[in-house]
Formats: sequence, C-alpha cells, structure tokens
Amino acid sequence: MDVDQFDKHLLRLLQQNNRLTADELAQEVGLSASAVQRRLKRLREDKIIEADVSIIAPAVAGIAITCIVDVILEQGNSKALDKFKATMLAQPEVQQCYFVTGNYDFILMVNTRTMQEYEAFVKKWLMDNSNVKHFYTHVVMDRVKVSHSLAL
Repeated sequence: MDVDQFDKHLLRLLQQNNRLTADELAQEVGLSASAVQRRLKRLREDKIIEADVSIIAPAVAGIAITCIVDVILEQGNSKALDKFKATMLAQPEVQQCYFVTGNYDFILMVNTRTMQEYEAFVKKWLMDNSNVKHFYTHVVMDRVKVSHSLAL
C-alpha cells in the first residue's frame, strides 16, 4: 500500500469530514482538484478507504443499551471459530466482533433498544450455543470516547 504524505493528509481530513469537496480538499493539501480526485479514486480502489459512511447517533435508532461481551468458546478449532464468526456476522445487534488473543476468544459490541432485547440476544446466540463455554457482559454506562479515526 503506497501512501505518501499527500494521501495521509487527505485521509486525515476525510476521517474528520468525508463530505469535503475535491476543491476544498485540494486547497487544504496543496494539490489540484483533479489530482485529489485521482488520489481518492485510487485510495478507494486499493481499499485504503474501506467505506464512506455516515455515523448515526445510537439514540436515533432507539439504541439505549450497549454491551461489551467477552466470549470464551468450548472448542477453538477452525471450524468452530468460523461458525461463530459467521453467526455473529449475521446478527444486526452485533456492531463489532473481534477474534482476540488472551483470556477470551471473542469480544463483541452489542447494541439493543432494551435490556430485554439484550437478554433475548444472549439466550439465543450465547446461552443456547453449545460451543460457548462462558461469556461476560460489561454494560456501557457512558460513551466517554468513540472515535472512528486512525492516527496517520
């Protein structure tokens, strides 16, 4: 992945506001608008920019409960891991799922409207899953910092 200083500057700006026009970006980084457009096209084609999204406030979607869930599987073979990954990928309540090293196999970020919805999620996908040995839930009390930007 070839990323020079101009690309990094563009990426920093876009992480803060992806609605900036090519002209506005060009002024900030010291390139022409057409050069910026070519760079953005390449950054998207090379999957350096993975997506252009709008981040929505959870309250707008009725999300009142966010839980961080540590999961330990009974079996850690590749078939069991792949099955758990596929299951989590298909669940709309799972905003993020990480396969991790350490004491846990997976860490999930789960969003629901109510604690009853979270309980239903847990029963169906964790308690009733014979390959889930243990899980631990951390209920988020305050979103102190939420960032989607990477340091470049």
